[in-house]
Amino acid sequence: MRQRLVQLLTSRRWEQAIVAVILLNSLVLGLETDAGLVARFGPVLHALDMIILAIFVVEIALRIYAFGPGFFRDPWSLFDFFVVAIALVPASGPFQVLRALRILRALRLVSTLPALRRVVGGLVAALPGMSSIVALMAMLFYVAAVMATNLFGAAFPDWFGSLGASLYTLFQVMTLESWSMGIVRPVMTAFPLAWLFFVPFILLSTYAVLNLFIGVIVSAMQEETEAAASTDRQALHDDTASILAEVRALRAEVAALRQADGPK
Repeated sequence: MRQRLVQLLTSRRWEQAIVAVILLNSLVLGLETDAGLVARFGPVLHALDMIILAIFVVEIALRIYAFGPGFFRDPWSLFDFFVVAIALVPASGPFQVLRALRILRALRLVSTLPALRRVVGGLVAALPGMSSIVALMAMLFYVAAVMATNLFGAAFPDWFGSLGASLYTLFQVMTLESWSMGIVRPVMTAFPLAWLFFVPFILLSTYAVLNLFIGVIVSAMQEETEAAASTDRQALHDDTASILAEVRALRAEVAALRQADGPK
């Protein structure tokens, strides 16, 4: 029974059905944010939400029964369990905030689709390699914030009056959001040489360090893809070897039968 359930739960059709339910659930949760639609079709939307939640609960129960303790050793299964469990908590009183977390069910697409799982796996695999880059970025921001506070804090206290204000302003500059007309040019009216500070900071933070982040992530995703491809190739090799062994065994049996029939 469990083996049949495992085959069903891992089949392509089951995956497609769950993806369709997740997409429908996401659509329903989006429609429930429209007050006009809720006023007209509120009971229908609520009923659909309850039916979809029941489908998710049944699916999780079947997976727990089919995979047993292995279900709780799989991070993606635990994520699905957590997302469904949140929806079962009554969204009232102190738990009213959980109502907004129902949309997390849409993230089940990540755990359902293998391609999305590989992307997330690549991001997770990139985290150790990003630690040194985060440390470099933190050092750059701290040094630049101290310098900016000392240089521009007296004239522009709202932007550089404290270390925290300087850090936030420099973060805005790094993202290139209104950095020129909004911050740098007003500062240059009082300090004409301020560009000597901001231009190198932008080159280092935006174009150098952030590109290192992208490089680490891309490298990790390539390794994740290659690992998955290697696993697929190994599985294909094992299947081929198994088939060849069966063919050899069959040839040996045929040869043995021919030898037995020879004297007759």
